[in-house]
Amino acid sequence: MSDPVDALVLDLLEWIGRGERPYREVMEAWRTSCPRLPVWETANSQGLLEHRHAAGRGTTVALSAKGLRLLRSSRAAPDRSSARVVPSAC
Repeated sequence: MSDPVDALVLDLLEWIGRGERPYREVMEAWRTSCPRLPVWETANSQGLLEHRHAAGRGTTVALSAKGLRLLRSSRAAPDRSSARVVPSAC
């Protein structure tokens, strides 16, 4: 994964983890107006996330089966840098 957006998508998947997070929390942390860093949009368009609706809990976001597989395979990859990619300002 050489594209900074791909690395950030993996960061998003790791941040969500195996559980689920409230949609509002995910949006506060990951939504951006920068057209060069469409992390949330990329993860959704690739089918890596699921949106769940539960009465009394609102909407939550969790990894899809595809997202979980990608996260597992990226963790197993020996060449993945542990350094977090820090996006530049738009």
